[in-house]
Amino acid sequence: MNADARLVRWLGAAFQAQFILSVTTDPLSSSIQAGKISAVMVSIAHNAVPIRVDIVLCLATCVAIIVMTSLLYVILRGCSRPVALVALVLWLFEVMLSAVGVPGLYALLMLSADFVKAGAPPTSYYETLAVFLHGLGQHVGDMSLLFFALGAFLWYGLFFQSRLVPRALSVWALLAMLPVLAGTLAQVWDSSLNVPFALYIPYLPFELVIGLWLLVRGPSPAFSTP
Repeated sequence: MNADARLVRWLGAAFQAQFILSVTTDPLSSSIQAGKISAVMVSIAHNAVPIRVDIVLCLATCVAIIVMTSLLYVILRGCSRPVALVALVLWLFEVMLSAVGVPGLYALLMLSADFVKAGAPPTSYYETLAVFLHGLGQHVGDMSLLFFALGAFLWYGLFFQSRLVPRALSVWALLAMLPVLAGTLAQVWDSSLNVPFALYIPYLPFELVIGLWLLVRGPSPAFSTP
């Protein structure tokens, strides 16, 4: 196995790790952080362990994305170094924004514990600060998804150009990212919009499939970079 093939299989493993961490993290905290802010704080205070686990998983996801992005750049920069560099920067911005949400969630956990200890007063600075921290986490999450979607179009375009994987998989990724980008732009424009989850469904299994493909099959025989 040559060096390129080993890197591609490491890339497949990184896709798998990022997928598993992402699908584990989102359901873990989303139900806890639903509802009115006072109820959210009480729920967070009573579910401190899942929230702490969520924080650790978020940080692990950031590491997995950094590894995955670095491998993508090394493998695909031969196709177009400028495009690969822009895609690299976009996904690193995604990681930075995701990391910003981690201290906010930790601060919300501490604030929620104090709120419950104070007897959950109906009107207090606790709720005002919690609204800010909760909103910050949601907004940076939407912004990080926007940077992800923009970078994904570039990476999967390079997939198609280099034939790293069969072009049918690259076309699937590019088409599936269109509704993801549309939904993300709408959410960033107005966070109160109820964007249908169905927009994200076509893309959801892709990272699992591409990770398994790269891990098991390695690069396509037609893979080439100038």
